[in-house]
Amino acid sequence: MAKARVLVVDDSLTMRALVAGMLEKDKDIEVVGLADGAAEARAMVASLKPTVMTLDVEMPGMSGIDYLAELMEKTPMPVIMFSTLTAKGAESSIEALRLGAVDCYPKPTRATPDELQKVVGKLTKTIKEAPARFAALHDGSGGAKVAKAATGEPFPWNGKLVAIGADVASTKPLFDLLSGWPVDGPPAIVIQHMRPELADSMIAQLAEAVGPRVVEASDGLPLERGTIVVARPGDRHVYVDQWPGGRIRLLDKPPFAGQRPSISLMLATFAKTAADQTIGVLLTNGEDGGQGVAALRAARGFAIAPAEDGAAGLELGRGMATQPVKPGEVRTTVLGLCRG
Repeated sequence: MAKARVLVVDDSLTMRALVAGMLEKDKDIEVVGLADGAAEARAMVASLKPTVMTLDVEMPGMSGIDYLAELMEKTPMPVIMFSTLTAKGAESSIEALRLGAVDCYPKPTRATPDELQKVVGKLTKTIKEAPARFAALHDGSGGAKVAKAATGEPFPWNGKLVAIGADVASTKPLFDLLSGWPVDGPPAIVIQHMRPELADSMIAQLAEAVGPRVVEASDGLPLERGTIVVARPGDRHVYVDQWPGGRIRLLDKPPFAGQRPSISLMLATFAKTAADQTIGVLLTNGEDGGQGVAALRAARGFAIAPAEDGAAGLELGRGMATQPVKPGEVRTTVLGLCRG
């Protein structure tokens, strides 16, 4: 595996030095440059050709969010953000993820090695995985904000439901998928793995960006067309008791595949209760999700997931048959399968 070539962008000299010093302890990471803001970073991207960037959200001059939007439009690449642990910081984090950032990490309140050490292990892992994950889920469409779908003609729904599994790195693909969802489109259930403190901002921004009603999962909630149900990170497992006419059920059991709620458990339950009426969409190649996709496909349900051979991109599968799906065509494919 080639080394990750990292450009560290932060207006704090101390933070730049600390981040660079800790990252360089990993033999698979090379810090190729340190930039104090957007202008210097812009020049270094052109000259040093980094493969990953760490970027501070709050910077004087051009903010990290504005620079990220420019970067994704002109030179798309994996970016990992640092943001403060505040309500405003959570909103900025979700905005960065919507624009295409791979992840957002809490910026230490004090620029000390001990504070940074709390996140450095996960940070180095994310940096090394970022290029492959970015290539698999992003189609180079830039970081423009999504808009609500127009009401248009009534959607000819065939009764199928959609179960979506995502993680923090697939926030932009998730918004891309749901941004054009018909107001009266098929019901969808979303499990997205992210830090719990980001959940409120995520749900609020999704509700603003899409046409259908967005609600948080609750036990006994009817699953109806025109509704997107979002499970809260760190809460109970989510499944549907029956289909059609099903209700959301929350299950207080230990983590499955290392997560609660678990994408794999959700998809596996649908494989038993509504396999031929379920479209599974997996937007992450993490540990959670693969078992559920396998169960759904084996039960003759449709599932879109990262290619099993490790190649970039997604594939639609049912049973043993698969076909490639470009990241920008996921929504069209899913809605086509749900159209009567």
